[in-house]
Formats: sequence, structure tokens, C-alpha cells
Amino acid sequence: MAEMEETILQYVKDEYLEEDDDMEVDNDTPLISSGIVDSFSMVSLKTFLEKKYKIQIPDAKATPEAFDSVHKIAALVREHQNQ
Repeated sequence: MAEMEETILQYVKDEYLEEDDDMEVDNDTPLISSGIVDSFSMVSLKTFLEKKYKIQIPDAKATPEAFDSVHKIAALVREHQNQ
């Protein structure tokens, strides 16, 4: 697993899962559609990504679909790192 995916996955686990939650989350787990990340959480996740990777993600690109898995989030970050 790439370092970026590991960082994002760890952030999601630390911020959005309860300590006693035994739900398995990996890079392909649906985050939005499974209810792990909601619209408020998505905003904090976007802020974390922008600070961590020194990028700007336009609101139009910060869609539930783009934030629905660690793989999709990492692809979004990489897209904006190359701009």
C-alpha cells in the first residue's frame, strides 16, 4: 500500500471509527455510502488533505463520489498535486 493511502486510511480510522468498532476498513471500503464519512466529516477530511499535502481541492471536485474510498481520495489528491 502506498504511503498516501496508508495516511488517509489511518486518518479515517482515527477520526471516524469508534475504538470499539470492529468494522474492517480498507482502501476499497465505501466510506460515504456505508455511513463512515458524512457530509460534515467530508469537510474535515478535505481540510486535512489540503493541509497535509499542501493542495487546494475545489469544492466542485469534493463530491461524495470522489470521497467514497481511500483509493478515490488518493487519486483526487494526486490529481491536485500535479497542478
